[in-house]
Amino acid sequence: MEIRFLGTGTSQGVPVIACHCDVCTSSDSRDRRLRSAILVEEAGKCFTIDAGPDFRQQMLREKIEHLDFVLLTHEHKDHIAGMDDIRSFNFAQHMSMPIYANARTCAAVKREYAYVFEEHKYPGVPAFSLHTVDNRAFTVQGIKIQPIQVMHLNLPILGYRIGKMAYITDASHIAEEEQEKLQDLELLILDALRMEKHYSHFNLAEALDMVGRLHPRKALFTHIGHGMGLHAAVNKTLPSNVQLAYDGLRIHIDDPDTPQEEAGKGGMEFNGGLIQ
Repeated sequence: MEIRFLGTGTSQGVPVIACHCDVCTSSDSRDRRLRSAILVEEAGKCFTIDAGPDFRQQMLREKIEHLDFVLLTHEHKDHIAGMDDIRSFNFAQHMSMPIYANARTCAAVKREYAYVFEEHKYPGVPAFSLHTVDNRAFTVQGIKIQPIQVMHLNLPILGYRIGKMAYITDASHIAEEEQEKLQDLELLILDALRMEKHYSHFNLAEALDMVGRLHPRKALFTHIGHGMGLHAAVNKTLPSNVQLAYDGLRIHIDDPDTPQEEAGKGGMEFNGGLIQ
């Protein structure tokens, strides 16, 4: 399995428009964050979790020319606003794109992209094939996917577990029964918005507490705002098995024991917590 971090930023991205804080003006590329999403390549298939407003830019940056399906966590704009650009894959692959989401998110996609679902479509609009899922495991093109229901304030949304990797964004609470689905992980990807407490996201302390509860071998934090602080400075304070993710980071899980950053893609060393 390979995981690529397409974006690791919060809904505004980093830098934030009109902000001149140390993070937004940082020259460290790891402090520049597009809206959060990942791309997963597994068993010969390629899929994204979420397709936010930076989707086109992310696909071009990563040189993605084929996409098999899309998983959506929830309907907020920073997670679905780029779905019109799925049409490029429709045209290249001559197929409707399978989209998997819970019932409320599917309804929002139909509402936000009503022109996709009209009986008499305007030529060239995207083609989506919506599939409603709940919190029960399902299989897509040979890949088993276990949804994880988490709370985003009072909004129930989905994270996803694929094999020994789990991706959870926009969470402020994970019920104990859902935490049971997150045991024995090699890699946990979890939201950590900022240092201060937030009403609908884990802050850094809460994310670290959840890592302590779940005991994944490694953890990477995402959906990061400028209120977190500078990437390099924060990483120096974290446990050796926990790091902040950054845009463009690639992680390989080659076997159950060795999630590793792709050689030459940055300075993070999981075992030593080293930042170069």
